Amino acid sequence: MAGEAEKGQDEGWLGRLLAGDHEAFTEFVDKYKEMVFLCCRTLGLDEDEIEDAASETFLAAYKAIRRYRGQAELSTWLWSIAYRQAVNYLRKNRKEQLLTEPYTQIANNKNAGTLARLESKERAEFVWRAVERLPRVWAVAIILYYREGKSIAEIAKIMQKQKNTIKTYLFRGRKRLKELLADFFGGDIDVGR
Repeated sequence: MAGEAEKGQDEGWLGRLLAGDHEAFTEFVDKYKEMVFLCCRTLGLDEDEIEDAASETFLAAYKAIRRYRGQAELSTWLWSIAYRQAVNYLRKNRKEQLLTEPYTQIANNKNAGTLARLESKERAEFVWRAVERLPRVWAVAIILYYREGKSIAEIAKIMQKQKNTIKTYLFRGRKRLKELLADFFGGDIDVGR
């Protein structure tokens, strides 16, 4: 039911956007800006670069809205634009770099006992920060699958990869997360299917 209401709302935006309603575009940006920022942050852009890439994403979406055919959810369509814009931004403005900051600083932290007392929400935030440290393609696949609830087919379309490649990214990402988080959660961590 909620998905149908959201789809109806998205269709309303599309009609208003196609009619040139600037208020509809403002609502569209407000609804999806956090998702676009997450995509850019996951790909390793810093805060200033995120702002630029997000602006480019929404400008590209505004220009391309007439070509949106509804074959994917509006959020999936927008994520694919954000993904391409962020990757293009990385290519244009700096060398690709993996998010491989060592975990040894955290693992060697003598205050690691405090992690055991973290509430569920704090644990989840810690896990998502760990996800952001994975190689980009693994992190994007995991975030799209678990946080955004996208299917493997939708992720494949967004990332312009084969479904089996996405399954491999998810498998390898979960395996690496399990290794990384086992130290912090005492091996008592389940990172998915």
